[in-house]
Amino acid sequence: MAAQVQPLQQVRLPAAPTPTTAEQRYWKTFKSQLILPSPTTITHIFSPNTPQTCDHFAVTSGNRVQLYSTRTRKPVKTITRFSTTARSGEIRRDGRIVVAGDDNGLIQVFDASSRAILKTWEKEHKPLPVWTTKFGNGDLTTLMSCGDDKTVRLWDLPGNSSTRAFLGHKDYVRTGSFMPDSSTMLASGSYDSTVRIWDSRSPGRAVLTFKHAHPVECVLPMPSGTVVLAASGSQISVLDLVAAKPQHLIQNHQKTVMDLSLASSGQRLVSGGLDGHVKIFETAAWNVVAGLKYSAPVHAVSVITSGQDKHDRHLCVATAARESAFLSIRTRLAGRDAAREKERRKEMSALLSGSIASYDSARGKRKRTAERNREMDALASEADAVIGEPGTLPGQAQSRSKRRKEARWHKQLRQGRFPPALDHVLDKSQKDYSPLNVLTLLTALRHRSALRESLEGRDEEGVMPILKWACGHVSDPRYLGVCVDVALELIDLYAEHCPGSQELEEAFRTLCRRVKMEVERAQVAVQTGGMVETLVLGGAA
Repeated sequence: MAAQVQPLQQVRLPAAPTPTTAEQRYWKTFKSQLILPSPTTITHIFSPNTPQTCDHFAVTSGNRVQLYSTRTRKPVKTITRFSTTARSGEIRRDGRIVVAGDDNGLIQVFDASSRAILKTWEKEHKPLPVWTTKFGNGDLTTLMSCGDDKTVRLWDLPGNSSTRAFLGHKDYVRTGSFMPDSSTMLASGSYDSTVRIWDSRSPGRAVLTFKHAHPVECVLPMPSGTVVLAASGSQISVLDLVAAKPQHLIQNHQKTVMDLSLASSGQRLVSGGLDGHVKIFETAAWNVVAGLKYSAPVHAVSVITSGQDKHDRHLCVATAARESAFLSIRTRLAGRDAAREKERRKEMSALLSGSIASYDSARGKRKRTAERNREMDALASEADAVIGEPGTLPGQAQSRSKRRKEARWHKQLRQGRFPPALDHVLDKSQKDYSPLNVLTLLTALRHRSALRESLEGRDEEGVMPILKWACGHVSDPRYLGVCVDVALELIDLYAEHCPGSQELEEAFRTLCRRVKMEVERAQVAVQTGGMVETLVLGGAA
């Protein structure tokens, strides 16, 4: 019995350098952008770190605190119980209580469902603004606040006054946070350019103090509890609490960094600055892995998580210019949502191109196939054995309609008709034309030592397509080896006929120019590599 003829395997090119990295592709999946205008500058965006119990995130803007749904991205509740600008709206991790301060030194606690005021503190920071209010990470009744009265205060929800006041900052305290899994240790940042670590169990001054060159706009503890990030001017400092010294200094922004947020379960840091850039850093060596550019200064940034595994769901960015302010919510679709969005884009593209009939036909065919598969699965649950379509059993030949039709140039190659096979793959009017098919055939001819046989005996009309293909791909390193062999054979066979054909002569000159250009590029690359290596060695020394 004769062996079945197998089609010629197409050449697989090595992967070319991609302009985008896997990390950049990940952040580009935050595509579904919703832009919401705001009448005033958005000062804060907050999402609880327990998305399984709270499906809202808070945004403070003007004299209101708005709660947005993480599912629909729409505002579901608005709290307008402030007479001045509200600051730092925070949701407790159980999703039941919201706290915020304002520019008059007022701190209010609200029921998230009814928006009723549960608690009010108005004396101790008054009349200066309260910039930060946050719930503790341990028990549910401890809060902290930071204000322009240069103090950091601890509060107990049932109490009528602060339980502890931390004194030591010399200027406005604009940012602060509890350390992870603690309601006793805090980090604060001030316009006196210091970051201070406080412990309510240790009376007196701060446990640690880090001095910066510029006012501190934001502090963010890492999940480990031993590292604190601080945004000071255009720099982000990585502060090691165990060694009591800075571990790293990130200098990738051009203007003041206003806000910081963690993503990917603490493996990524997201920063937003007045230069309009949102940058993403990996937290191992603090290198930039991705970034986004906005048309206005960025005042707040937050990555909203969802699900039991706390997957990154939304990237919220608040921008503000002189006349307008916006909240941008980019959503990352995954699973069924991503499949539905992809199908919707295909349908819209088919509708715009006028091929909606063929699209509907293909979709109907896929649905019928899926339905048959479901029927077979249901049958398999009740049967001891299921017999599939012809050709699925070992040794059973497929029907002729299921066999893959052999390409014409495959058949010509198998029969030893090399010139017609080459003419066929070079014909751009053919449905199966592709440069990769040409490369596959030329590689097979070279392996059979039939390259010269397929090129000789041609007239000008037969030589030009081969010569143009070689000129067009000689600059691609993946095609270079075959192009050089083809070019050398063509020069050997047809260079002597150039004086009689102006078109042939011009084609050979074009090939010569392309080769010279590539040689010059290679020389420049070698020289540049040598200079870079010298600089690296000099820097290391």
